[in-house]
Amino acid sequence: MSRALLYCAGGGIGDSLVASVVARALHQRYERVDALTLPGHRGTLERVPDIDGVLTDDGGEEAVLAGQLRERSYDAAIVTWATARTAHVAELASIPVRVGQARRLYSVRFTHRVIVRSEKGDVSSHWSDILLDYARAIGCDTPDHVPRFVPTPQDETEAHAISVTLSLSPASYLILHPTNAIATQRPVWPVQGWAALAKALAQRFTTRVLLSGAAADIPINNAIVAAADDTRVASIAGSASIGAFGVLARDARAFVGITTGSMHVAAASGANTVGIFPFQSDFPERWAPLGDSTAIVRATYPCHKGDTKERCRDYACIAHLEVDRILAATASLDRRCKTIAR
Repeated sequence: MSRALLYCAGGGIGDSLVASVVARALHQRYERVDALTLPGHRGTLERVPDIDGVLTDDGGEEAVLAGQLRERSYDAAIVTWATARTAHVAELASIPVRVGQARRLYSVRFTHRVIVRSEKGDVSSHWSDILLDYARAIGCDTPDHVPRFVPTPQDETEAHAISVTLSLSPASYLILHPTNAIATQRPVWPVQGWAALAKALAQRFTTRVLLSGAAADIPINNAIVAAADDTRVASIAGSASIGAFGVLARDARAFVGITTGSMHVAAASGANTVGIFPFQSDFPERWAPLGDSTAIVRATYPCHKGDTKERCRDYACIAHLEVDRILAATASLDRRCKTIAR
């Protein structure tokens, strides 16, 4: 059996999920395609039908990990998150065909080296298409760039239990995701903009609005619920696994959220998905959610000179979310129920 490895151990969940389209392309040539990813990304990639098996890189000794890979006799490896470690592990594993990023000191360890288009000034190609350049380097490709996320029966059971507890039925609620990886690291993450949006969504669509997030997001979500002061707005942060979240997003009237891994999971699950890109440093064309029913809301609020999302002084663009534009984008995807103008 011919085997290929997709080595995507870096970034966030969204990075690994978008990279999964490379596995789809590899299936043109290889009978089995496994993924090697970070431990926190395993649950996501285990629900991707284009991936046959998921291994994890926990940062241990390179030689040990390489030995485990060598035993599997991979014919090729594509490293989408190239570092000195990932390049060395692939080489130590004696994988004959190794595709990775060019123009790096460790690039010599790859047999096929690809110049990443974004390094040449490309800001409009979607990241899925950029990553597929790695597969194209060895004659593999796919016209379908939409990642897939398929919940398990256990996920369906977990989501059903949450729905029963909250008295939810399909299309009877919206999901709003107000946080990203930076939110809990900075004490200045605004809640008023999200509270105004949550309340407006509840009023415009006459429905419940559930704030999603990880356990670490509970304090922020609770503050948003309190500021919204609307009984239809509630938090489900920390209450659902990634698989159950995919079910809840799929069955929601729409998912609305800041650009993050949850946005990509929602879109890959088949949800009506509105991606909010509030920062001027975002690249909406590059990181837009991909699916049959998606929309994006680009930034227009002016950033302070020199600001980045990692070190912004006040996140004013979030405090002043353009609620009307987000409502319009959500309404454009809503084909299940009539909206009520307010």
